[in-house]
Amino acid sequence: MDSSCEFVLFISILACTIAKDKSQSDIEILAVFFTQLGDTLASISVFNNNCDTNN
Repeated sequence: MDSSCEFVLFISILACTIAKDKSQSDIEILAVFFTQLGDTLASISVFNNNCDTNN
């Protein structure tokens, strides 16, 4: 198995572990939270790599 598949598998296992014994509402809130976190980190990364004039 290559490292990208291992990474995807790890994320899936982590998601299942986090969701265990949580209500549907809690899972939805966590999903939105982590989506926003990931999107914001991606935005920061793109800005730092492409727009930051201090680099």
